[in-house]
Amino acid sequence: MDRMIYLAMNGAKQVMVAQSANAHNLANVNTAGFRADLNHFRAMAQFGDGQPSRVWSMSERPGVDLSFGSMQQTGRELDVAVAGHGWLAVQAPDGSEAYTRAGDLRVTPEGLLTTGAGYPVLGSGGPIALPQAEKIEIGADGTVSIRPVGQAATTLTEVDRIKLVDPPAAELEKLGDGLLRLRGGATAEPSAEVRLSSGVVESSNVNSVDALVNMIELARRFEMQVKLMKEAEDNDAASASLMRITG
Repeated sequence: MDRMIYLAMNGAKQVMVAQSANAHNLANVNTAGFRADLNHFRAMAQFGDGQPSRVWSMSERPGVDLSFGSMQQTGRELDVAVAGHGWLAVQAPDGSEAYTRAGDLRVTPEGLLTTGAGYPVLGSGGPIALPQAEKIEIGADGTVSIRPVGQAATTLTEVDRIKLVDPPAAELEKLGDGLLRLRGGATAEPSAEVRLSSGVVESSNVNSVDALVNMIELARRFEMQVKLMKEAEDNDAASASLMRITG
């Protein structure tokens, strides 16, 4: 009886872990450049005294879905999307270099170029700071140019160049802040092959329909585990009743 309860309780706990990961993906279905967390279940043998006769389930995140999101035309001069493979380099909250495809850029009141989530965009020498300008243009190679206040419409001054990288996908890992980093804390070299499209934003790669269907399936799995626990309780009560009759 204890084995049945053990398996059902463990199964219910792991389903809750998977449901949490799926809910996180679903919550970011409208987050620009978001990459969904993958999740799967694995059977693990329980080792200890005697033979490993029990197996418990484990929900784990084997990696990140790096497939592309859809491109959405916005016409906004600070919106950029990576065309094909590649990433924008940004500064993470801990000061390290991280990577994202969220191209919904902003300029803070202090003149710092950031993503929509507030991460400073890195240029050739660190975070990109922009002086006051009447117009900002971002070229396909990441070059940031401005038209200074009071200058002619044809005057453009190059300020910096966004660091664009394209490290191997196998070397990337996603941490709790949603940004990707190179394993071991290394930094990627700039790549001239990565190109940007202006006036476009890449959407999240989460499929809302798939995520909703997965949520329903996980809820049913959790309900099945709870029914198994109730079945174990009923079986235990029936066994105790038989023992009383025998006595």
